[in-house]
Amino acid sequence: MSTATVLMEATPPTSRQVRAYFAPVDRNAETPTSFDAAADGRFELDTPPSPWVDLGCVAGFARSCVTKIEPLLAGSPNTVRSQVRQTLEATVKLEFMSWGKLQMALTTGAQHMNLPLVAGTTAAVCEGSTATCINVGAGNVGAFAVGQMIAVDVDYAPGATGFVGSGVSAAYVTAAASAVIGSDTNYTRRVTLNTGRIAAVTAASLELEAPLVAGDPTTDMTVIPICGFVDREGGNFFQEWSGLFVLDGEQGDRVIFYYPRLQTMQGATETQSALTKPLCRWGLAGAFRALPVMDAMDGESVVCYRSYLPAV
Repeated sequence: MSTATVLMEATPPTSRQVRAYFAPVDRNAETPTSFDAAADGRFELDTPPSPWVDLGCVAGFARSCVTKIEPLLAGSPNTVRSQVRQTLEATVKLEFMSWGKLQMALTTGAQHMNLPLVAGTTAAVCEGSTATCINVGAGNVGAFAVGQMIAVDVDYAPGATGFVGSGVSAAYVTAAASAVIGSDTNYTRRVTLNTGRIAAVTAASLELEAPLVAGDPTTDMTVIPICGFVDREGGNFFQEWSGLFVLDGEQGDRVIFYYPRLQTMQGATETQSALTKPLCRWGLAGAFRALPVMDAMDGESVVCYRSYLPAV
């Protein structure tokens, strides 16, 4: 009796949610945050590899390939001899399920600013500080409280132009803008994305709920308390980040979409969905355009990498 081997096809990935992670792009060098699916593709969803920041689950995730593929004609009569990619473009749309500093900045499209506490006290960063524990000295901790939000960054140098903000480029200062900013040394801290919330206050330090996006602060930085955030419609600055979207399959497989460069392509937009009357839920709608990078492996221009990790 002969036996036959039957190949069982893998079922399509089935996922409960899409998880979003973002990381800084070096705007001066136009260098994105890299991601190696072979080395890091199986990372724990709650602890992404540094410097990726977990922004939680997103709704309505939709990615579109807008790349135009055109036939290359030759001969008489014209005959399709080959194909060429005429336009390289891709977009991503989603809705953040929660509001926060980075979620708002990503969906704003322009500068996203901090609201300094009017009666707040500033404190210089002391030696021994880390991304999660800022040493401000025993004489300064009394000015801060658990649950308070803070911004941590260097002074703005009057007349300075170019990208500003530690860890993430938060704004671009032109010569005309520098004249308006003048001697406001707090300007960098007004726009910085290097923010956090105080989880505990010790004898000389502020312990944070999550690491600062810029990593360990330096002694030329200053801490200011903030009470919230504000953004505006307009301006010439565009937010740009590296994006990572993970579909964690129920059967152990995983799909990963890695976009080296994403720029916000719309202004601040909210979504509204009805809950139990009279309550409504407000979400943050994001739309991004993928910008190309050169793959160091072969010099090709690409906008997105899609990885599939089958179940073990």
